[in-house]
Amino acid sequence: MKLRLGIPKGSLQEATLGLFARAGLRVYTNARSYFAATDDPDIECLLIRAQEMARYVEHGALDAGLTGLDWVLESGLDVVKVTDLIYAKQSMGRVKWVLAVPEDSRFQKLEDLAGQIIATELVSFTRNYFANRNVDVRVEFSWGATEVKPPLLADAIVEVTETGSSLRANHLRIIETVLDSNTQLVANHAAWADPLRRQKIENLAVMLSGAIAAHGRVGLMLNVLKSDLPAVLGLLPALKNPTVAPLADGQWVAVNTIIEETTAWSLIPKLKQANAQGIVEYPLNKVVM
Repeated sequence: MKLRLGIPKGSLQEATLGLFARAGLRVYTNARSYFAATDDPDIECLLIRAQEMARYVEHGALDAGLTGLDWVLESGLDVVKVTDLIYAKQSMGRVKWVLAVPEDSRFQKLEDLAGQIIATELVSFTRNYFANRNVDVRVEFSWGATEVKPPLLADAIVEVTETGSSLRANHLRIIETVLDSNTQLVANHAAWADPLRRQKIENLAVMLSGAIAAHGRVGLMLNVLKSDLPAVLGLLPALKNPTVAPLADGQWVAVNTIIEETTAWSLIPKLKQANAQGIVEYPLNKVVM
């Protein structure tokens, strides 16, 4: 049994390959091939554009794949949502599809666009969005470079953005957000009903989610006298509660916890002042809840 897994090709590809590496599964790609090998002999990968992923998963060409919620909604296809994976091209966050117009446009709200042309890759979702607001517009598919289309080729656009920098560079103004989206691991219903494939997909979800949870966090170990423990614990933020274990010398305990990496700079000197010793900061690959 091999699990056929879809990896998003294009803007999300490098971030996805990096996530897999942090999860412990390296994916080996070839610029000349859409097929990729992995360290796991039971997983074979195919590089597919995120826009098409749900179709191939639903049809069974793929057992599972990573794609955006936006493209699942756009396709209208029936796939199993296994888990949300909150990461994007440039950050460990979500993306937004926004309705945008030129900065000097007379349009101030969605209703002002009645009778106008909207350019987007997210055609079906956008049509439904305007229809649900009872605003009649003409939605046209954009083959790319959507930001440059207003005002000559379209009156407004619905475009995905992570930071908003491209919209600002093209002198566009956001009217409203039409969809918040994030990466998802989705599966084919037949594969999900198969115990072996489902277990493999669930294991993959655990490891990828663990790699995301570890991003920006570090582990912290230290030793402290029992008499100083309350002061030290009062300084420590923790994922749940720090682990406190006795040492061979009954007067001392070891403390192990997880902190945000950005807090280490200010926290470690405070711990030292509170009489903590043997402080060790170490990197994390995965945090599995």
